[in-house]
Order: sequence, then structure tokens, then C-alpha cells
Amino acid sequence: MKFRIIVGAVGLALSLAACGASQSATTSPAAESADTVLKIGATPVPHAEILDFVKDNLAPAAGLKLEVVEFTDYVQPNVQLDEGRLTANFFQHKPYLDDFNASKGTELSFVTPVHLEPLGLYSTKITDVSALATGATVAVPNDATNLGRALKLLADNGVVELKDGAGVAATEHDVAENPKNLRFKPLEAAQLPRSLEDVDAAVINGNYAIEAGLKPASQALVLEKTAANPYVNGLVVQAGHEKDANIVTLGKLLRDQRVKDFIAQKYEGSVIPAE
Repeated sequence: MKFRIIVGAVGLALSLAACGASQSATTSPAAESADTVLKIGATPVPHAEILDFVKDNLAPAAGLKLEVVEFTDYVQPNVQLDEGRLTANFFQHKPYLDDFNASKGTELSFVTPVHLEPLGLYSTKITDVSALATGATVAVPNDATNLGRALKLLADNGVVELKDGAGVAATEHDVAENPKNLRFKPLEAAQLPRSLEDVDAAVINGNYAIEAGLKPASQALVLEKTAANPYVNGLVVQAGHEKDANIVTLGKLLRDQRVKDFIAQKYEGSVIPAE
């Protein structure tokens, strides 16, 4: 039986208030030994599933013991890693991590890329992006980096045009041209799949799309390109622990060809192994 802890949104407000300053100077992951259990925070799909594959198939031969702790939001895995309650986490891309560190004062470090979950535009009302009506409502992620990412996806597909120089932190104010006068509805990323019946379309993160039973490779109206994409998800630790022996080993396992084969077979193009 797999040991797994589900951490929901209960107490999130309290945790947000408490995460203003990094505690990595006073707390750190458990000291390494042959008996050390690596406590890895992850969102359920695909991150925890990938970790479970490593835990069951690769970790024992490498001398690692993993405990997968599941989270249903993008904040608590970083908060608990910063507090030393996790050894590492696996759920985010580097632009999100950089924004989190800057806004929360944490010192967390991206170790190695593992996979990409292409962001996609979905709808239950239309089957082609060109069919978006004038004044349509499009739900988008409300966190800074994924909002910019969503707007770039729309811009890359001719739906809107962004101002020159608008980067990963672009907001609605950076939309220079909006020919269909679309209305954007920012929502927490985890809520986006459930919003599909209430909006005309929604830009949904790959992990939440898959978890909701959507198939990004075939159902997205438009999907992010993978070439030179900065939004590859990877393993993250407290700064200073990047070269810990167990972390180095875990990073190698997550990039093992057997893991790449598992990702390719299980997710059929909706999750793409990092190069």
C-alpha cells in the first residue's frame, strides 16, 4: 500500500500569512543517511504519479526511500519546503519559482528539469479558437507567471496582441490589441477546469487539465509549443542542498530513460519529458 498524504486548501490563508520570510537559515531537510526518507511534495497529476513510479521501480535499487506528499495548490509545497518540512518538491516551473522567491522572501533552488505540461485553451462551447465570440469570457490562471503565460498563448495564436516587451509577468494591462473585446476572468489554477461550464473558454495548466480528465494533446483548442519553452517543471530544494547526494540521485532518476518512457506511454503527449 502506498503511503500518501493529501494536503488540501484548509488553513491556506494562515500559511500564506506565515510565509513572508525564509526560514532556511534555521531549518533544513533531514541529514542524509542510508535510512533517510526523502519527503517530496507534489501535486497529484502528473507529478505524484511520476514520483510513485520512481518510488516503486527505481528508488530501491538506488538506495532511496521516498515519501510522496500530495498538495492541491501551488503555495503550500513551497511554504513547507522553506520551513524544512519537506526534503524537496516537484510541481513547478522556474518562472513560478523565481516569482515566489521574490514575493515571499524564500530561498528555494531549481535543481533539474523533468517534464513540460503544455498550457492549453479549452472550451465546452466551441471547437475552434476562431469561433470565440465578441465579448466572450476567457478564464485564466490568477498567479503572476501563469497569467502571463496564458496571455502569451493567446497572443501566439492571434487572439490578442501584447505590448512590446511584455514578459512572463504580463497582465491584462499588457494587452495592446483585443479585437474581440474578450473579458478575462482570473481564477486559481486548480479551479479552472471547473469553470468551463461558466465561461466561453479557459486557459488551463496541463496538470489540472489531465486531472480533470481532459486530453491536452487532442482536446485543447490551442496548445503551447514545446521548443525553447521556459515552463519545464522540475525538482526544487532549499538553496544550498542542490548537491546533496540523495538529491543528485533523485534528480538522475527523474531524468532516467525509464521515467521518460513511462511519461510518454501514460500521458500520450499531454506531458512531455524534458530534453
